[in-house]
Amino acid sequence: MAALGATLTERAQELAGRREPFVRATVVRAQHPTSAHAGDTALIHASGQIDGFVGGNCVEASVREYGLMTLSTQEPILLRVVPGEPSRLREEGAVEVSNPCLSGGAIEIFLEPWIPAPRVLVVGSTPVAAALAQLGAGVGLHMELADGGSAEPRPDDAALIVASHGRDEEPALTAALRAGVPYVALVASATRGAAVLASLDVDEEQRSRVYSPAGLRLGARTPGEIALSILAQLISERAQDRPPETAPSVAVSAAIDPVCGMTVVAVEASLHADYAGDTVYFCSEGCRRAFLADPEAYAVAP
Repeated sequence: MAALGATLTERAQELAGRREPFVRATVVRAQHPTSAHAGDTALIHASGQIDGFVGGNCVEASVREYGLMTLSTQEPILLRVVPGEPSRLREEGAVEVSNPCLSGGAIEIFLEPWIPAPRVLVVGSTPVAAALAQLGAGVGLHMELADGGSAEPRPDDAALIVASHGRDEEPALTAALRAGVPYVALVASATRGAAVLASLDVDEEQRSRVYSPAGLRLGARTPGEIALSILAQLISERAQDRPPETAPSVAVSAAIDPVCGMTVVAVEASLHADYAGDTVYFCSEGCRRAFLADPEAYAVAP
C-alpha cells in the first residue's frame, strides 16, 4: 500500500509538472462488503483514465463521472455509492449514487480536483518584470519570465505582459494576439506604446486588445507599484470574463448503461463496446458481458 501511495504521489507530481489537471480520489469510509478500504487512493485524469484503486468497476464508473465533474466545476465533492436502483441524491458538497450492480456495502470517496494555476508570461528582465513575477505568485498565478524572442504564448495562457522596455516587444505581442491570449499588456508610456502598437503586423481589432499603458491608473511609480496596478487590472478583467459559478467550464458527456440504467461518462476510459455502428457504455464488466451475450434484449438509444 505504501509503495502504491508513493507511485501515485510521483504520478501526481508528474502531472502537476506538465500542468495537466487531475483529481485525487480518497476512500474515507467503506462499509463491508466492499473491495476498497479507507485510505485507498486513485488519480483521475482529464481523459477519464484512473490510476490506483478506490473500488471495482461499479464504483469506478461513478468515480470517473463525478471526478470529471469536479474538474469542470473546480469544486471538491464527497461521493457516496450504495446498492439500489439507479438514483442520485444531491446536496451541497456531496452526492449519493445508487448502483444496482453493487452486491452490498457502501463507500464514501472524497474527490479533490487539482487545477493548474493560470499561466502568465512576462517578457523582460526589468525590475517591473521581476516585481510582476513575485507579486503574481502571491495571488495564485503561475508566472513565467521569458525574453521576447523566445516567448511562446499559448491560447490557454491567462496573460502576456511585456515589460522589456523596448527589447523584442513586437514579436511577443504579435504572437500573443495571434494565439488569442485574453489579456495582453505593454509596459510603456502612452506615446511609445502607441508607436509600438502601430508597428504590429496585426489587424486593428487585435491591436485594440493590447492594454497600453499597462495597469490601472493608480498613480504607480515604483516597479512594485506598477506591477500591482497591472495585476489588479488583470484580475479585474479575468473576473469579468469568468463564467457564472453554476455553469461548468467543460461539458461532461454522459450515456446510459442499457443493462442496469446507470449513468456512465461517455469517454474512451469507460467500459464500452461497439454495436450496430454505435458505442455503448457500461458501468461494469458484468453489464458489458450481459449486453454482448444478447444485445437485442436491451434497448439502445439511436
